[in-house]
Amino acid sequence: MVTPDCDTHDTDQPASTNQTQHPTNQEATVPTAPTSDQPVPAPRTVVVTGANRGIGRAIAERFVANGDRVATLYRGGDLPDGVLGAVADVTDTAAVDAAFTQIEQELGAVEVLVANAGVTRDQLLMRMSDEEFTSVLDVNLTGTFRCVRRASKGMIRQRRGRIVLISSVIGLYGGAGQVNYAASKAALVGMARSITRELGGRGITANVVAPGFIETAMTAQLPQERQDAYKATIPAGRFAQPDEVAAAVQFLASDEAGYISGAVLPVDGGLGMGH
Repeated sequence: MVTPDCDTHDTDQPASTNQTQHPTNQEATVPTAPTSDQPVPAPRTVVVTGANRGIGRAIAERFVANGDRVATLYRGGDLPDGVLGAVADVTDTAAVDAAFTQIEQELGAVEVLVANAGVTRDQLLMRMSDEEFTSVLDVNLTGTFRCVRRASKGMIRQRRGRIVLISSVIGLYGGAGQVNYAASKAALVGMARSITRELGGRGITANVVAPGFIETAMTAQLPQERQDAYKATIPAGRFAQPDEVAAAVQFLASDEAGYISGAVLPVDGGLGMGH
């Protein structure tokens, strides 16, 4: 069984002003050309959990390309260029706290958190053990809580911050054999909306991105007939590229999304239809 998203995640310069000459009766008004000295957002410290592969890697690469200072909590593997790695298991509170302390010391206070790390352990309901259920929730839900709790401390002091939680279409749509995974991803919606009500007045937003099927090494290994069957259920008729999810995350982390909070943004080609 394939889980759609397949991942195991200011200070502005003052704007210049243009002096406008009022036209005489003989003059026509000429539109003013846009200036090139638009305000450029200062680089931020961004943490993307699980940035060593898949969606998390694409998200981290996009923030690096944007000029941000990017770090990750991860358990191992190679990282994109420009990403600071802090080895930590999100099921370990002390390890999460130590990783954030390291990141803060090297890159500064965290302004953006993308909670992407996750696992799957698919099993039919009647056969699913307690451990199979709770182990998935401990990473996908409680692990996200540990990271959000730690990151929020600095955001509250700064009175600004962006929190983006990576859910899944399965969390909204459901999936046979995925009671544990679906429950962990659906719960992120309630988490983001509770954070919004608690911290929204402090300049902090919390949103959810819900990817569908993503083009990864895992989906590429599926038999072609299986891929075709999955694509037939997607109105867009294709799998998403990881960077398409990253683009949605980058928008929600931007200044332009400052009045968006508690929202769920599907990136699934229409598969979930907003469920």
